[in-house]
Amino acid sequence: MNTPTAPITQDVLTIARKDGEQTGKANLVGLTRNEMRDALIAAGTPEKQAKMRVGQVWQWIYQKGVRDFDAMTNLAKDYRAMLGEVFEIRVPEIMTRQISEDGTRKYLVRIAGGHEVEVVYIPEEDRGTLCVSSQVGCTLTCSFCHTGTQKLVRNLTAAEIVGQIMLARDDLGDWVKPGEGMGERPRLVSNIVLMGMGEPLYNFDAVRDAMKIAMDGEGISLSRRRITLSTSGVVPEIARAGEEIGCMLAISFHATTDEVRDTLVPINKKWNIAELLEALRAYPKLSNSERITFEYVMLDGVNDTEDDARRLVKLIDGIPAKINLIPFNEWPGAPYKRSSNNRIHRFADIIYKAGYATPIRTPRGEDIMAACGQLKSATERARKSRREIETEAGIASR
Repeated sequence: MNTPTAPITQDVLTIARKDGEQTGKANLVGLTRNEMRDALIAAGTPEKQAKMRVGQVWQWIYQKGVRDFDAMTNLAKDYRAMLGEVFEIRVPEIMTRQISEDGTRKYLVRIAGGHEVEVVYIPEEDRGTLCVSSQVGCTLTCSFCHTGTQKLVRNLTAAEIVGQIMLARDDLGDWVKPGEGMGERPRLVSNIVLMGMGEPLYNFDAVRDAMKIAMDGEGISLSRRRITLSTSGVVPEIARAGEEIGCMLAISFHATTDEVRDTLVPINKKWNIAELLEALRAYPKLSNSERITFEYVMLDGVNDTEDDARRLVKLIDGIPAKINLIPFNEWPGAPYKRSSNNRIHRFADIIYKAGYATPIRTPRGEDIMAACGQLKSATERARKSRREIETEAGIASR
């Protein structure tokens, strides 16, 4: 079987920042097709040609990864010159790239304003998954999550979200090469998960537009079933996500009682477990072939009892679902410990016997702090005491 692979070497590559002056040019990355059409018309493209021009430019940017208008050889030379004067094709900068012993890649990425986010690429035997961020920091302060100890700075733009996919494809050499057809070879970035920094449904419009670009068949061309949006439970936006994005849905669940979930996932105080489950049962894309994924981090002595497993089975009754059990990925100063392997397997066995798939996620990239719940931009990853982190997370010292 010809499966995509990424080089598996352990190294850290630091790339100097380019301090280039502000160009004053409009960025074409992140624009919807309609927005790009309007921009090209405003720059002087005849309306009758606009749809065709959008299609041509779109394929160069999103199918072939071209950043230089002069390379768009099916456009007239004077038209390319006009594009170069008015527009640019800009993606976030990779500041550092770390490669784990298991092949996982973590990119520290700088965006406008000098802010930073982290992006993770996880190569597997039959797929390559890119974990994409939607915000700088996060407002949710989930007590087990390293990202949650970094306060929200701002939402990412659609350009900065889809740009993460593009820069990963740059690094991996994953664009369609000259003379190649679409789908001629396996792609390295085959799946997207919105599980990086931030709550995607708190940045709905930019996430929707970026994912529509990623799903466009004439560009990056990822199936909606290869894109998973993970939310902590922003109940009013869940149905809208199904209707306007249509991707797969994952829920950062992690507890079986409101008392425990209020601490682990504080958004539960606004929309509790019952309200969340009601919204999930009404999710537009829900079916046996398009199940909701429940993410459940295993925390020693907190949420990992056999009673918790049985309660979880009762809570999700009637929802086509699978449960991803996530051994807690510890980080400096973390207020929790990972459940024992025996306890995790007993928990999984109860759920499996109830008829649900219960994969236990293999931690990836732990040696470079790239595992689930460990992402935090380097400038914000100050060395804090356990007490300071617990105070930020709103939990008592353990």
